[in-house]
Amino acid sequence: MLDIQKIRADFPILSQTVNGKPLVYFDNGATSQKPQIVIDAIEKYYQEINANIHRGVHTLSQLATDAYEVSRGKVQQHINAKFAHEVLFTSGTTHGINLVTNGFASILKPGDEIIVSSLEHHSNIVPWQMLCEKTGATLRVIPINEDGELILDAFDELLSEKTKVVTLNHISNALGIINPIKYIIEKAHAVGAAVLIDGAQAVPHLKPDVQDLDCDFYAFSGHKMCGPTGTGILYGKEEWLNKLPPYQGGGEMIKEVTFEKTTYADLPHKFEAGTPNIAGGIVLGTAIDYLNNIGFENIQKYENELLEYATKRLLEIEGLRIYGTGKNKASVVSFNIDGIHPYDIGSIIDKLGIAVRTGHHCAQPIMSFFCIPGTIRASFSFYNTKEEIDVMVEAVKKAQTMLS
Repeated sequence: MLDIQKIRADFPILSQTVNGKPLVYFDNGATSQKPQIVIDAIEKYYQEINANIHRGVHTLSQLATDAYEVSRGKVQQHINAKFAHEVLFTSGTTHGINLVTNGFASILKPGDEIIVSSLEHHSNIVPWQMLCEKTGATLRVIPINEDGELILDAFDELLSEKTKVVTLNHISNALGIINPIKYIIEKAHAVGAAVLIDGAQAVPHLKPDVQDLDCDFYAFSGHKMCGPTGTGILYGKEEWLNKLPPYQGGGEMIKEVTFEKTTYADLPHKFEAGTPNIAGGIVLGTAIDYLNNIGFENIQKYENELLEYATKRLLEIEGLRIYGTGKNKASVVSFNIDGIHPYDIGSIIDKLGIAVRTGHHCAQPIMSFFCIPGTIRASFSFYNTKEEIDVMVEAVKKAQTMLS
């Protein structure tokens, strides 16, 4: 059992008021709040060991380098990567996906096919569209049903010897649907395709085991799992990272530079050009430690309780529809009320101190499928409570009355 009040005390922002009301923060799908231990770790880095990494023989540089590489090792253990050099620091999921698509620009050719799902965030659609424009490859899309679940029979039919890449999210940011990625990875590998998983919405709720999943790439952001913004990870199998060319040129990613020819550094430095977000990379390890101390089994169990409770309470509201009603879900409820624009609901309940996300959630194809402009998305974390859900439900009822 989690001691929720003790956990909430770790997050200073949760004690503030917004518009004169106690803050109810239900926009965790956009970014999570940060515990004091993470905030303190950022300050500690800049106060005590601020220096550039991998380049200096002086003490501070060595301390910073050691701390940075310790954090890489924490990520390796957390996701069960085979080697530490398969863990690349990025600025976030978007950076990781673009790194991979840039690499495949030298591999794909006209007639090749890339499969994405209808559930994708724009960050896992647009880079692949750009890649298709560069290479002449074709983008194929796995459709969804009315519950927001992928239609696997259609996916099976899309697969062929032309399929070179399959990419999809682990959990939908807009609907909270947990995708059957292990099945998809196995099927994709059977036709020789590489698989990239967008794990941005998964890592706050579960521990991905990349060796068990057997994915070729797994990208995620630190800021959604209690870490700093501007941090992220791209896991890539060693064999694939060795195949792909560097994403950016500059310092750190080189072995030797002459005006005639440059040779590149070994993994992971080949893909980590320039001075990175050193503090962010180090403190991402702090955030991972914090979450593991709470325990992901505990987090999942509690967040499932919040999801079930919120679903039950919201469905008490007449005219309310939930989008994403599949069996396997994370703690996200995306909903609308008949005849009322989601933005209007969001604006009113914000005045009551409640932070939710409204709009298309950078997932416009999902909204087009349901023929709606957007949804109201309440996304829960382990530091939220059922009492906060009650406050939100009453606020939504009040907004409905005002707008009807």
